[in-house]
Order: sequence, then structure tokens, then C-alpha cells
Amino acid sequence: MSLIVWLVIGLIAGWLAGQIVKGYGLGLVGNLVVGVVGALIGGWLLGLLNVHIGGGILAAIINATVGAVVLHYYRACQTGIARFAPHAASDFP
Repeated sequence: MSLIVWLVIGLIAGWLAGQIVKGYGLGLVGNLVVGVVGALIGGWLLGLLNVHIGGGILAAIINATVGAVVLHYYRACQTGIARFAPHAASDFP
């Protein structure tokens, strides 16, 4: 894949992971870094568990999102601010 595709996948995965792990607003560059590092973690972790999602961009986004969620959760455990929960009714106006 080209560098542009990796960056787009990283942005999407970082944003998705931020939506799954509440309490993080990392912005554009933060989401990009978390997504790209998450892709590395996801590829290593899913390979270690012998889980093969498939090929293509959608599989790469899922792989990177899994890794980014693990990265977010690790960071949240270190700081104590992780919240895995759906949006509460009070989150909406």
C-alpha cells in the first residue's frame, strides 16, 4: 500500500478507537499516530493469536482499529481514565 493509504487508514482507525474508548480527544495528528501504531500492534497481536481477518482496506482498518483500541486501553490503564461504554442519554443534547 502507498503511504497515503496508510495515513488514511491510520486516521480512520485512530478516530474509531477514540470513539470506542471514551475520554480521548487526540485530534488529527494524535489519531494518525495512534492509528498507525495501532496497525503495527494489531498486526502483531492478531498474528500472535492466529486471527486472520483477510485482505483489503476494510481488513486493514479493522486490524488497525483493534490495535489502536489496545493502545488506548493501555494508556488509559496507566492514567486511570478508560471508559468502555456506549453513549449515555446525557451525552446528547
